[in-house]
Amino acid sequence: MASVGLHLTLILAAAIAVFPPLWLLVTSFKPKSESFSTDVVKNPTLENYTHVLNDTEFLAWFGNSLFVVAVTTVLGVFVAATTGYAVSRFRFPGMRPLMWLLLITQMFPMAILIVPLYNIMSTLGWLNQPISLIVTYLTIAVPFCAWMMKGFFDTIPVEIDEAGRVDGLNPFGTFWRLIVPLAKPGIAVTAFYTFITAWAEVAYASAFMTGEENLTLPAGLQTFVNQYTSDWGAMTAAAVMIAVPAALVFAWAQRHLVAGLTAGATKS
Repeated sequence: MASVGLHLTLILAAAIAVFPPLWLLVTSFKPKSESFSTDVVKNPTLENYTHVLNDTEFLAWFGNSLFVVAVTTVLGVFVAATTGYAVSRFRFPGMRPLMWLLLITQMFPMAILIVPLYNIMSTLGWLNQPISLIVTYLTIAVPFCAWMMKGFFDTIPVEIDEAGRVDGLNPFGTFWRLIVPLAKPGIAVTAFYTFITAWAEVAYASAFMTGEENLTLPAGLQTFVNQYTSDWGAMTAAAVMIAVPAALVFAWAQRHLVAGLTAGATKS
């Protein structure tokens, strides 16, 4: 009976988790007049998708998001990995305050940081520029990822670094050629976290960017449903298309996570 109860609970939890994205997917194929209908799709149509792709700035939003996310992910992974490695392996003045500073930055709610960050970006002349979002997303992702990478590097034996120095490698060469291949699981998780941070963020994107052609995907979704209009068909179709790249990145990260774990195993 305990096993039956456990499995029923898991099935119920899975159904609750799957229902919202399934509802989005089904609604995206409904005509606009049937968006709120609880019936199964009677007349499936691609009208919502064609409308989003042809009659809105969706492709421009996609390009903006792709650029911001790519730069943020590459810079975020590099900075977080090098920072985590430096703190894990070296002792230098200000190391502990640095780690505490990285931790403290995660304690501030996003809402109270919008105004000061907006003022900083305005002073620098970065408003309505992709660099404002890239810098902001890095401040969100790097502190957490640096802590995570430090914990991962702590699990890699220091003897590997010593062997690299014996072979004539400098600290960065040791990090790049010996440690990074063993750190694939941590790097994959760091890349995925940074990607999701930049791909799905909406508050800063809405505050810093103006003009439909300059928006990113999450901010662009707000143009479909707001105080002036409510196009739920277009909203659900765009949401489905936004979810596809995130699912592909997750599949990539999951594959590299398993590969990194096996690559880091020692052989007798």
